[in-house]
Amino acid sequence: MERLSERPALDVSALPTVVFGPRNPVWLGTILFMLIEGSMIAMVWACYFYYRTRTSDWPPGVLPPNLTWGVANGIVFILSLGPAWWIRRKARAGDLLGCRIWLSVLALFGLVNIILRGFEFANLNCRWSANAYASTIWVLMGVHSGHLLTDFIETVVLAALAFTDRVDGTRFTDFDENSMYWYFVVGIALVTNFVVYGASRLF
Repeated sequence: MERLSERPALDVSALPTVVFGPRNPVWLGTILFMLIEGSMIAMVWACYFYYRTRTSDWPPGVLPPNLTWGVANGIVFILSLGPAWWIRRKARAGDLLGCRIWLSVLALFGLVNIILRGFEFANLNCRWSANAYASTIWVLMGVHSGHLLTDFIETVVLAALAFTDRVDGTRFTDFDENSMYWYFVVGIALVTNFVVYGASRLF
């Protein structure tokens, strides 16, 4: 019987040390996390439209949220896709300077989004405890704000790391995956904006 020590060693020296996309386990983890978080917020969207079928007065007993801050934040979210796209491009090219610039820009966009979100909460025209409708839109905005704050903090940390001497190949994959999650944050923001600001007026 052939002993393990007599078998030729498997040569893995030609395998890449840094990979992006589906070949990277972090990519799969990010996708699964987005599926979990997306499913949770989709259930809250479903609750909103279920409540809508229960009454002819919508929103019930309150005014619809003011559009100004929601529209403004939606525009900023859309514009923030540009820096996120550039980060992914620069990360895959191994361009550290480009990553430093665009991570910093994306962090600034995230800060503006958070500030505008504060104004959004102040202009929902209802307290969270007013009724089921009010509770639902506060939960929607609150859950998404958690996504926003989480990715903002991660972006700030990655931007700070990018300015140190601790950037290796795997750090570029972190830059890439963070930007992919930002796409998710923006997508959820736009659908949530439609539900909170549009559905209260159109349905």
